[in-house]
Amino acid sequence: MLKERVLSAIVLIAIVCAALFLFSPFYFALAIGAVATLGVWEWTQFARVKPFFWRAVITVVAAAFLFLWIFSEADYLNAGRVFQSHAEPILLGAVVWWGVAFLLVVSYPASAKLWGKSPILQAIFAFHTLIPFVIGVLSLRLDNYVSDALHGVQLLLYVFILVWAADSGAYFAGRALGKHKLAPKVSPGKTWEGVIGGVLTAAVLAFLFIHFAGDSLFTRGNIQSLTALSAATVAISVLGDLTESMFKREAGIKDSSNLIPGHGGVLDRIDSLTAAVPFFSYFYFFVL
Repeated sequence: MLKERVLSAIVLIAIVCAALFLFSPFYFALAIGAVATLGVWEWTQFARVKPFFWRAVITVVAAAFLFLWIFSEADYLNAGRVFQSHAEPILLGAVVWWGVAFLLVVSYPASAKLWGKSPILQAIFAFHTLIPFVIGVLSLRLDNYVSDALHGVQLLLYVFILVWAADSGAYFAGRALGKHKLAPKVSPGKTWEGVIGGVLTAAVLAFLFIHFAGDSLFTRGNIQSLTALSAATVAISVLGDLTESMFKREAGIKDSSNLIPGHGGVLDRIDSLTAAVPFFSYFYFFVL
């Protein structure tokens, strides 16, 4: 199992690096669209769609919608412009959705009576999770693209590293200090001490990073506002993890799929980022 996890991780890292550094904006968008499409396939389990045929139909329809949209925007994407007439309202919708998700998580399992057997609500949840993730990733990746093609890579990696650092900080803080369960009915292993440790780890990292590299990377905000946004982004990333755990628990599954050997599914790998990336993108581009 460990060997399988390590090999899968190496392959994933290679694919991510190739997409970030070698793909044109259009092909990068297609790659992110493929990730979102796999996420739709996995989400059909949350909606309790079990027959393979109907899962495939739903995934194909979603893929057609997404890829036709990307194809229609190909020239704009290659110029560093990301769905300009739609990005702000969709990212704002994601911010609202994660507020709703917070209420669903804290009231689970009672909240499941409202959405647990509703394919329509599950479709709405999936849309506000996956489409803003695609737009958020592209917005960060293509920021200032015309004048500096690699500027957005650094910005996107900054958000990724924040989340990964918070995960590490939460793990060690939870192991050392964890006593108070965060959401025992959703994810029994998470503690308040772990979350606080993760947020503090990310806040310190963000402050240092912004202080020493901020002028070359960030085109908006100041050190205080960017540090606050970074800490809030990490807190929201925890909600992304909890929300997917809630959906899996309600559906009675351990992993979203077995698409990635040793790691579970695509949603298992990006659950924190589906919340963190749109949240950071909205406030970075439209508020700061």
